[in-house]
Amino acid sequence: MRARFKKLISSALLVALISVAAAAPGWAADKKTFNVAWSIYVGWMPWDYADQSGILKKWADKYGIEIRLTQINDYVESINQYTAGAFDGCVMTNMDMLTIPAAGGVDSTALIVGDFSNGNDGIVLKGKGRALSDIKGQSVNLVELSVSHYLLARALTSAGLTERDITVVNTSDADIVGAFVAPEATAVVTWNPQLSELKAQPNTTAVFDSSKIPGEIIDLMVVNTQTLKANPELGKALVGAWYETMQVMFGNDAKATAALTHMAKAAGTELASFRRQLTTTRMFVKPDESYAFTTSPDLVRTMDLVRNFSFSKGLLGAGARSVDAVGISFPGGKTLGDAKNVKMRFDADFTKLALDGKL
Repeated sequence: MRARFKKLISSALLVALISVAAAAPGWAADKKTFNVAWSIYVGWMPWDYADQSGILKKWADKYGIEIRLTQINDYVESINQYTAGAFDGCVMTNMDMLTIPAAGGVDSTALIVGDFSNGNDGIVLKGKGRALSDIKGQSVNLVELSVSHYLLARALTSAGLTERDITVVNTSDADIVGAFVAPEATAVVTWNPQLSELKAQPNTTAVFDSSKIPGEIIDLMVVNTQTLKANPELGKALVGAWYETMQVMFGNDAKATAALTHMAKAAGTELASFRRQLTTTRMFVKPDESYAFTTSPDLVRTMDLVRNFSFSKGLLGAGARSVDAVGISFPGGKTLGDAKNVKMRFDADFTKLALDGKL
């Protein structure tokens, strides 16, 4: 389960972490061993299979490098460690990439756009609430400053409401189910598998989910930009391993079933449940799908929404005087924010190599 909540790092600590990271010998050009962090979530389970099946090693060997994949149980802690330089790459959402490493000054590249939430995140009302508009005046349990908070903001806008019309009750992901079943709770925003569990409760109605904002909650493999530029072999190996794993995972044969069974077990669930989670996850199975998504102007519009929400919540850093504080670059030369302070980059070049069969 991906626990997508923020642990806000103090400015002093973050500066210290980044200072250590900037001096880390792990970012040298002659590096041959790379460390990549991942955490449990349906869209990231292919990394575990790639590692355990030998696919990742096969691609690393092809480029004469070693890739060490490490599972971190605490999702945000994995991003914090990446930001501090302990890892060369890490899985995370687009919003978290912006508000943790990029906002913290670590130049990072979204190497692989793997999927987006297409129903994995949602809003559920209990009792008489049967439509999104019924959320007005209610207390809403969610993980504050997470993608659930972003989803709520987008939902309220679609209904002509604002956060002034509701009361946010910060609730950890571990407590969200228990909180909602309490008699006084009437509204919740969460993600799978908790979302599915709450939707199955009696007298509840799902009134909004991420399929209404497709392509806005995106799951990525992020790599330190300096490391990637100095060691393109890392990018090639990761991309190659990812798309080979996609071919296995979505094949129509016993090998695909075995791969999905492995992922389900590693995620702590059953195969049937894992398959259901996949139905609300828009996986980019082939490189042409990811390439089209990454090079689309829709991505620029999405990140404009994300950065404006993040700035409004103070997530671009204490020194951010405007939404343009952090530069975000896209394929084709488009940039949002400060072009002299680009810290978040969407790259399509390595995916294009996969698309053209040149890896």
